[in-house]
Order: sequence, then structure tokens, then C-alpha cells
Amino acid sequence: MSKEDEIFLERINAFADEVLEGIDPQKTQVGFQLEKLKPIMETIAEENGQAVEEVFIRYMDLASERSVTMERKFQSTLGNMNSYGDVFIHD
Repeated sequence: MSKEDEIFLERINAFADEVLEGIDPQKTQVGFQLEKLKPIMETIAEENGQAVEEVFIRYMDLASERSVTMERKFQSTLGNMNSYGDVFIHD
């Protein structure tokens, strides 16, 4: 992910943290969440001369990419922890 992509994603995520504060994403319809993000996506679209749909697609792609990366890191860490599973530390 490029630095520009990181900044783009962080900008939307920071906005999401504000407007979706206290909302459980597992229990809230995606449409409602996206409607709350629409103002920042419209702003970014206007700044870049793009359609809001393009911003949305880019956001979803980058969010998915970050999610996969974080899951891989988690699995790697978990794998490393399992490789030491037979070691016990006694007081």
C-alpha cells in the first residue's frame, strides 16, 4: 500500500471513528454506516475530481487489503506463539 493510499484510508477511518462512535458495526446495517461516511467521501471525490463511487471502491479495496494484511500478521504471531507452546516458565 502506497503512502498516498495510507493517508487516504486513515482520513476516512478517522472520520468514521467520529461519526460511528458507539455504533456496533456487527449490529448496524452496512448501508447506515456508509451513509454516515458519505460526507467525507464526497469531500475527497470533489477534491480529486472523482465520482463518489470511485472513492467508495478505492476505500473498500484498501480497507480489505489492510484487513488481510492484519490477519496475516496476527496468524504469523499466533504461529510463532504456538511454536513456543511447549515451553513453560515456572516461578
